[in-house]
Amino acid sequence: MSVKLPIYLDNAATTRTDPRVVEAMLPAFNDVYGNPGSRNHRYGWESEDLVDTARRQVASLIGADRKEVIFTSGSTESNNLAIKGAASMYAKKPAGQTGRGHIITAAHEHKAVLDPCKRLTKEGFDVTILDPPADGVITAAMIKDAMREDTILVTIMWANNEIGTINEVPEIGALCHERGVIFHTDATQWVGKMPTNVSTDNVDLLSLSAHKMYGPMGVGALYVRRRRPRVRLTAMIEGGGQERGMRSGTLNVPGIVGLGKACEICAHEMDSENERLHKLRVKLEQGITGKLDHVQINGHADKRLPHLTNISYGFVEGESMMMAIKEIAVSSGSACTSASLEPSYVLKSLGIGDDLAHSSLRMSLGRWTTEAEIDYVIDKVVVAVKKLRELSPLYDMHNEGIDLSKVQWAAH
Repeated sequence: MSVKLPIYLDNAATTRTDPRVVEAMLPAFNDVYGNPGSRNHRYGWESEDLVDTARRQVASLIGADRKEVIFTSGSTESNNLAIKGAASMYAKKPAGQTGRGHIITAAHEHKAVLDPCKRLTKEGFDVTILDPPADGVITAAMIKDAMREDTILVTIMWANNEIGTINEVPEIGALCHERGVIFHTDATQWVGKMPTNVSTDNVDLLSLSAHKMYGPMGVGALYVRRRRPRVRLTAMIEGGGQERGMRSGTLNVPGIVGLGKACEICAHEMDSENERLHKLRVKLEQGITGKLDHVQINGHADKRLPHLTNISYGFVEGESMMMAIKEIAVSSGSACTSASLEPSYVLKSLGIGDDLAHSSLRMSLGRWTTEAEIDYVIDKVVVAVKKLRELSPLYDMHNEGIDLSKVQWAAH
């Protein structure tokens, strides 16, 4: 069976907007175009109804109440609002004073979590950045060991965007609730792909983005728990009081409608799609590892998302590899950092050396990935790796039994 090129295997960066989502959005551009904040006429009421429907759809997908859903421009804004907003609200001391509170996160979080945490260190907060183990899984025991009397916030992603490993979110949340600590999770790669219930999973704040689950770019949401405990946030954007005062600004009605529809579709199709994508991912991994030596799958063997894999190819340079398979859209890191020539900080945080980190590719499958495409990718990757290794003197030296770690290279 022939395949249409190029093949898209970068769904962790963004997904194609589902045609059903686009169809749902169109009336919000042309027919229902009022400002949902205009509550004195029918045009505003109609737009407000669309927003309310979307709010219910998002809430239903994550097991929340619709009043707990705050619309944003995406997960980056949601993360910033959650982390900075919670830190400011629950700070032990006023701004400008040291010892304002303790925050826990991990070294392989997305930059949209790490950078806000780093900013907070300049504002007097103490941030502990945990080093993940080799399998990439952050456990509740690790969080417990890092907690202090002044800990006010823990922010740990549900599933990693580069290696797909799944952290112990429900257990971490339960621990935080025992200690009276606010728990935030960046669930950008999780929501819409895996079952979620913020109540039973013990989550206080949750970030999500539409374009990771077949919705439009530029819109997302933040779940903010209202009961047991009631979580309050200091607003980062002020000016109109929208979204319960937490996020002012005219709502992006077409985008919000698209997010809601994307959530509805994911809720209905998630189980069958997970099973299909898991089979394809396993086929992809086994097809590559079964035909090549010196390759490794990064992250935990089992605690991983069904659609994402990150594979290191020994004795192959990642950028050369991407050029050799340029008809396949993959990534050498997260979309937000792939322009950098530095090896992935996520992989380095797992203890993976620069050589393997540089040779790693992330492949993320999606709703339109086919088995024929996976067969094509396996063949193309295997041929490319073998060809590149033929040009590698290091691969020859290794096959001759030379321990490359003990070679003293002459400097010029």
